[in-house]
Amino acid sequence: MSANTENFSRYDLIEFKTAKIVEGFITGLHKSPFHGFSVEFAEHRLYNSGESTKHIDWKLYARTDKVFVKKYEEETNLRCLLVVDTSSSMIFPFDITPSFESPNKLSFSLFAAGCISHILYKQRDAFGLARISDKIESLTEIKANFAHKQHIFTSLEQMLNEKQVSKNISTKIDNPLHEIAERIHKRSLIIIFTDLFSNETSNEDLIKSLQHLRYNKHEVILFHVCDKTKEVDFEFK
Repeated sequence: MSANTENFSRYDLIEFKTAKIVEGFITGLHKSPFHGFSVEFAEHRLYNSGESTKHIDWKLYARTDKVFVKKYEEETNLRCLLVVDTSSSMIFPFDITPSFESPNKLSFSLFAAGCISHILYKQRDAFGLARISDKIESLTEIKANFAHKQHIFTSLEQMLNEKQVSKNISTKIDNPLHEIAERIHKRSLIIIFTDLFSNETSNEDLIKSLQHLRYNKHEVILFHVCDKTKEVDFEFK
């Protein structure tokens, strides 16, 4: 993590920290060609004085005597699913307490997923989150609205702050990836964070699961996450 994050590293919220990391780096990225128009209703919000009355929900006003504005989920260029491996090997080494400045593999993956979520949200792209080990632990919908963004960051925060992480959660990521390939029906970008350690999965099994995603027209990016001190430099006492 960059030393420039020191001024805000004392804050607990993963959403705040990742927002600061991506700030200033998204200028020039592709934007949705749809400006304010959409076919899918997303949510209501209170009307602010001086706004256009074009999207006021008059039927809701008649029922509640309050003025609400309809918000719509914009058509997007991209659908993205962030897949995080949360098996026991991702919290290695077990004898350290991870921090924002010195993350373990899991916390680094969660912060990286948060950064990508901010970029996707600012670009009006839809995104979701999957948590996997030897099975799919959780899988959200892929959406682009504010409420969904808050749900994603709540999930990331919960994973980051789990106090008791079992050291016996096995890894077999080929099965979850096969299931994701079948459950995500629209063409999407699948971003996977994993250390590629597995109890049973062979290289051939992993390649087949990635090929399954590609066969179903998904784009795939795999981040191989390693602990530099122990797994790359082998700094053991």
